[in-house]
Amino acid sequence: MDYSFNSVEIIPDLKAAAAFTVNSSEVFKEDGDITPTIIDKDLSYMPWGADNNLPYRILDLIESDETLSTCQLFNAEVCYGSGLVYDTTAAKRKIQDEVQDFLMDNDLATYFLGVCQDFKHFAFCVTVIILNADGSKIVRLLRKEACYCRFAEADKHGHIPYLLYANWRKVVQKADIEKIDLLDVHSPWADLKERMANKKNKCRKYAMVSRVPTPDSTYYPIPYYGSLFRGNWYNIKRLIGMAKEAKLKNSAPIKYHIEIANRFWEGIFKAEGITDRKKQQERVVEEKEKIINFLTGMENSGKVLFSTFYVSPDGNEQHDVMITKIETDKEGGDWSTDIIEAVNMFCFTMRVHSNLVGSVPGKSQTNNSGSDKRELYTIAQALQKPYHDLLFTVHHIIIRYNGWQGVKPDCPFIMLSTLDENRDAKLVTPNKETKP
Repeated sequence: MDYSFNSVEIIPDLKAAAAFTVNSSEVFKEDGDITPTIIDKDLSYMPWGADNNLPYRILDLIESDETLSTCQLFNAEVCYGSGLVYDTTAAKRKIQDEVQDFLMDNDLATYFLGVCQDFKHFAFCVTVIILNADGSKIVRLLRKEACYCRFAEADKHGHIPYLLYANWRKVVQKADIEKIDLLDVHSPWADLKERMANKKNKCRKYAMVSRVPTPDSTYYPIPYYGSLFRGNWYNIKRLIGMAKEAKLKNSAPIKYHIEIANRFWEGIFKAEGITDRKKQQERVVEEKEKIINFLTGMENSGKVLFSTFYVSPDGNEQHDVMITKIETDKEGGDWSTDIIEAVNMFCFTMRVHSNLVGSVPGKSQTNNSGSDKRELYTIAQALQKPYHDLLFTVHHIIIRYNGWQGVKPDCPFIMLSTLDENRDAKLVTPNKETKP
């Protein structure tokens, strides 16, 4: 059951509406110190965010916006390129057959698109390799969805011994958790060789982490697009959509924007001892009605709304409840200019040109020529090189461990052709050009 924290409520006496929203910057609750969560004496992990639900909150914000979700899909598809392949042109026939058997037993397309999605959403991905019984070959390759992975606490040398895989959306018991040994993030090849050289080692399944280096070193990197949630544009775009809907449904313009922090609701539930989810939702509705009643008489009286706030270390006041009056005499009244500005800001943050995904609304939008779009698409794919280098580490290890000489991982990108070349596209790699 999802709480209706975001909604548009009608104010009958004012013939207007009020938009209730939650500040999107509240999703990053991990800004404070995070301590390990202990499951039992042998099992603990570092939570992802203060409540361990940060990835799910981020996914909810992404899925709640059409532009952001489309940009994320586009970035993942561009990173996928023409797909991951094992280039065996320089390998002997026997090795080519072994590689083909490996590829037939592993769905490389699904795996690679999945890790590209994780990279673009969370700036890291997790791959599990499985060896055969005697440990002589790596025979399986699996992706573990990043949002379901949690890291153990690192030792004094910075080594994370294992990761845990489970559905953290619900209350997790030990029996629901898969514990996987994690190869050294900084030196996975040396760690794997050392482990397999130990004859007493019976483990045949290991996890490897590929992560985008970030300026701050944390267990779970914060993706670059997090600035959308920390800033104002995500809330602005959401508010414009709510205003449009309210106008279409009720012919009532939104006159007030009421932004309420998540901690405000949590504080009410805790103070009043409300634990039942249905009763919590009823309490949310009741509190909204109180604010609406306050607004109804605010035009004709000197009412004051008291709410708590604190001053952050940088001197900014952090309010639990903030009511902003919106001017309803906006020229045009349809927010068309504002929505275009908001969409462009989203696309800019996601590094996606709006003409490539067709996300800019309006009748009078400018459009690039075919040549410009082709160059933009080529630039977008060329910028995926560092991500491919990071993702290829796993496959370099697989190829080296299995002794496949003359084999190398590759991810050709699709270069759109001009009309004079008499073909729609061609595949390009750093070393050669091939036909699609």
